[in-house]
Amino acid sequence: MSAPAVTPEPLHLVIGEEELLVERAVKASLDAARLADPQTELSKVRVTDLTPPELIELVSPSLFAEGRVIVLEAAQEAGKEIAEAIGAYCKAPSEGVVLVVVHSGGGRGKLAKELPDALRKAGAKVTTCGKLSKGGEREAFVKEEFRRAGGRVDPAGLAALIETVGSDLRELAAAASQLVADTGGQVDEQAVRRYHRGRAEVTGFVVAEKAVTGDRAGALEALRWALQTGVPHVLIADALADAVRTIARVMAGGRADPFALAGQLGMPPWKVKKALAQSRGWEPEGLAEAMNLVARLNADVKGVAADGGYALERAVLRLILVRRGR
Repeated sequence: MSAPAVTPEPLHLVIGEEELLVERAVKASLDAARLADPQTELSKVRVTDLTPPELIELVSPSLFAEGRVIVLEAAQEAGKEIAEAIGAYCKAPSEGVVLVVVHSGGGRGKLAKELPDALRKAGAKVTTCGKLSKGGEREAFVKEEFRRAGGRVDPAGLAALIETVGSDLRELAAAASQLVADTGGQVDEQAVRRYHRGRAEVTGFVVAEKAVTGDRAGALEALRWALQTGVPHVLIADALADAVRTIARVMAGGRADPFALAGQLGMPPWKVKKALAQSRGWEPEGLAEAMNLVARLNADVKGVAADGGYALERAVLRLILVRRGR
């Protein structure tokens, strides 16, 4: 039998907590293995469900030389024995087996924390899947999604899509793909508004925008509609916190040119301009109270409050009051 045209990397480290990126990295490892052997089988197991003998059995060469991809999930939770077994295997991986270790980057114990370094030293292919917490990172991700789908989006369309869909990467990726399919590939703000009409009315971003600009009736209406349509409490709370923090950062920058301020703050210019407009009516004292309020709200919607919906409504009303200096 001739050797395969493509020999897959035997060790892969997928490190980070962004679920969509982790899933894609694992799939890429499987796709690469199946280029060498289309019959390659995939097995996934959490390290906490695995013993060292079971690991040895999983990664032992097949009698019939079938290719295998073994994915060890949540490796940051590995105990001492299984972490040692993974580290030992990485020093001499089996032929025909691809081991993919998925690790958050943290770790429960010393050896679990050291696993990424052990894989790197063993020559593992590393894919980083960290959270895209900055606006610029999400924008770059969305632009790349349009390119992957064979299309392009202009700056106004990009801003509208993020405002409408939110910050969830899975939803943004799906929306980009759908927009390219529906428009032929050239996406602008008008296309986003047309294909996502109504979505903005039920996102946390619209609730936040109305709250920080003092629109009491509009904020409450948007909040109640969002809750009725199932928008998670935590996403609304995150949007409120993001709006308040953005206003605070922009106000601290003084009266600088929006484009210059965008560069200093690492924000897109459209977001700076929007925050500058929203900052009218806010005083430093009220903004300080608003910062404390959204911090408490974050805990409330994650289980501290008995009723997350009520906590959100109370927070929205209080934000509007502190904006007015009450």
